[in-house]
Amino acid sequence: MTRQTPDAWRVAGFAILAGGILGGVTAALESRLRPWRVGEFSIASVTADAPVAEATDAYFNFGSMKVEESGSHEFIVRNTGASPLTLRRGTTSCSCTVSDFEESEGGAPEGRKVVPPGGSTAVVVKWKAKPPGGPFRQQATITTDDPRRPELVFFVDGIVVPNWKAVPPAVMVRASASSGDSRTIDVFTFGESPPEVRKVSIDHPQAAQFFSLATTPLAAADLAAEPSASGGFRLAVDVKPGLPLGPLRQLITIDFDMPEPTMAQIFVEGSIGGDLVLLGPGWDSSRRALMLGTVSGKTGHRSQLFLTARGPHRGSVKPVVREVVPDSLQVTVGAADEIGDGNVLRLPLEIVIPPGSRPANHLCSQQGPAGRIVLDTGHPDTPELVIPVCVAIGP
Repeated sequence: MTRQTPDAWRVAGFAILAGGILGGVTAALESRLRPWRVGEFSIASVTADAPVAEATDAYFNFGSMKVEESGSHEFIVRNTGASPLTLRRGTTSCSCTVSDFEESEGGAPEGRKVVPPGGSTAVVVKWKAKPPGGPFRQQATITTDDPRRPELVFFVDGIVVPNWKAVPPAVMVRASASSGDSRTIDVFTFGESPPEVRKVSIDHPQAAQFFSLATTPLAAADLAAEPSASGGFRLAVDVKPGLPLGPLRQLITIDFDMPEPTMAQIFVEGSIGGDLVLLGPGWDSSRRALMLGTVSGKTGHRSQLFLTARGPHRGSVKPVVREVVPDSLQVTVGAADEIGDGNVLRLPLEIVIPPGSRPANHLCSQQGPAGRIVLDTGHPDTPELVIPVCVAIGP
């Protein structure tokens, strides 16, 4: 008796039929066990008696608000389903808060709201206008147990009108150790009445001796540059000679009434130059600091800077190291060389962190303030030169 082997066409047909049946059964089982998802919402487990969350309005514009002014808006959430709807406070943006969830409502534990079928509740979104001003847009999220709509997102926006505005926003100066600089800046105010300046001060008492500060009311022609301003004043800043070389950043505080007490803070920024200039590998001219980075305390580190001196007092420049931070820094001043036609002198500074140095963090950050090299230069206009050092010494 001979055995017949099924031909290839029969085998293929049977495989297709079996695969189709098996695939259909699998899909049916998965559709029963795994809910369909549309975006972020699960709808497979929805039943006829499920709660239904509806909010006809999810956006509110506060319009124009003054700095520190507070506003609130009630968004109404309705339950059009057949079961109680539970609401919980979700995430909010940093300046937006949702209230009325602290006290229990409808028998719900604190932090929740339960809305009965056919009922409604108010979700209060609060916003406080914060400086410096300008347009804002914030959001608040409420979670629900409505399987069709597990989240309700409410948006608020508007414009914060500042109490004051500085034009330009900062006082930019460029002075030298032997000569100062003078700058002005206009401060426009938006209060109920023109400002009355009570006090003008600078944040660093030791730097105050190098600054002269004065204010004068803005004329009507100057106020026309800011049509919505109710008043303003002009701040005059005179920088006197004698500030140390390097970057300059000081904060000026102006206290005034309009009629409520108000405070404006404006930065004075720039750099103090002179006959002495630092150059070399690792020197960051924008940050005005020696960037050594992280070095190994086992192997140590060696680098070099060059101090150039020009002008009529260049021959008197004979640097002496007065202070170093961290104390493991070793700084050696080399002999001066003439550059070009002799109008510039160059002095090498050898900077060494010897092997075996103790760990230290001076990476010019909030956690690790800058180290420094302090030189007595001998220059009559710049007798002291402070070189910031950004370095961390590892184990």
